[in-house]
Amino acid sequence: VDDVPADTIARRFRYDVALVSALKDLEEDIMEGLRERGLDDSTCTSGFTVVIKESCDGMGDVSEKHGGGPAIPEKAVRFSFTVMSITIQAEGEEEAVTIFQEQKPNSELSCRPLCLMFVDESDHEMLTAILGPVVAERRAMKESRLILSIGGLLRSFRFYFRGTGYDEKMVREMEGLEASGSTYICTLCDSTRVEASENMVLHSVTRSHEENLERYELWRTNPFSESAEELRDRVKGVSAKPFMETQPTLDALHCDIGNATEFYKIFQDEIGEMYMKNNPTREERRGWRSALDKQLRKKMKLKPVMRMNGNYARRLMTREAVEVVCELVPSEERRKALRELMELYLQMKPVWRSTCPAKDCPDQLCRYSYNSQCFAELLSTTFKYRYDGKITNYLHKTLAHVP
Repeated sequence: VDDVPADTIARRFRYDVALVSALKDLEEDIMEGLRERGLDDSTCTSGFTVVIKESCDGMGDVSEKHGGGPAIPEKAVRFSFTVMSITIQAEGEEEAVTIFQEQKPNSELSCRPLCLMFVDESDHEMLTAILGPVVAERRAMKESRLILSIGGLLRSFRFYFRGTGYDEKMVREMEGLEASGSTYICTLCDSTRVEASENMVLHSVTRSHEENLERYELWRTNPFSESAEELRDRVKGVSAKPFMETQPTLDALHCDIGNATEFYKIFQDEIGEMYMKNNPTREERRGWRSALDKQLRKKMKLKPVMRMNGNYARRLMTREAVEVVCELVPSEERRKALRELMELYLQMKPVWRSTCPAKDCPDQLCRYSYNSQCFAELLSTTFKYRYDGKITNYLHKTLAHVP
């Protein structure tokens, strides 16, 4: 970044300028797309539609390890976008024709940074202050057309913004929901933790940005003069003003990590035959955990980690890992249940990992609802001791919302 005054905490592009730059980068792809579709580029001057995926995430610790830089927060946040597709609605045609589709929409190569800030993502005031202008520009562009010279002719583009690149923490922050430990466990539906643990699979996606805004108004004005508890139940945990519209999605990496953490705990409980015990001491639990860690390290070269990460999660969620754990599980029928749990999980996983499940794993996609029902059935019977009235956010999403 060019010579910036030392006390700058954010750098950004103007949104429309960044989009122009992105489209100019794709100029050749657009022209080639038109040629491949047999469209005469001199007649295609309007009717272009561009779908933009927006992403925002904290970048963790970026402190100078030694050195006396300016006093700024040691966390950074990046807001970026990806051009997902460009279609054209030709004159007198029914169907829109896709002339560009991003082949690797999740690669960092197709992701264009719009704003970099030295901010802690938990600092809501600071984050919203910096992103406020971005939201305003985006709102202005939703209604307008961009006219840009592509292939030597002026062409008119309109944009659709889809905020799907947010993890759950950021979605809750942007959409005014309580933090992730809330009883309202889901960013996609209104279920409470208890409801989600009793009814594991049957939930539909109900939350939306508009509805969150309405609920915030109710929270703010309390038109029925209800008590705090009643009011909170009415607005289902929306207690701040939604700031930016996000699209309901499931974040595959955190889904992996959340579920692997869960399995890691189930493995410990099974080694200690938790289903027969009431409340084991912390010492006992620690013993189970160290037995599990030792076994995983010896048989799978898996070093224990402080916090579950993606790589550990991927290695843990394998048939091989279950076999290794089963060596420590005393009863044959519990071993069978564990293997079955992992089999079902491995059938389900490709569906939320894939960019295009319908293309990449159609069979698993078709079976998903059935598999998630079997999985939920197992949890609520064999593993009831863990899921009595509680369930983690991502397990709920995995079972209820992936289809």
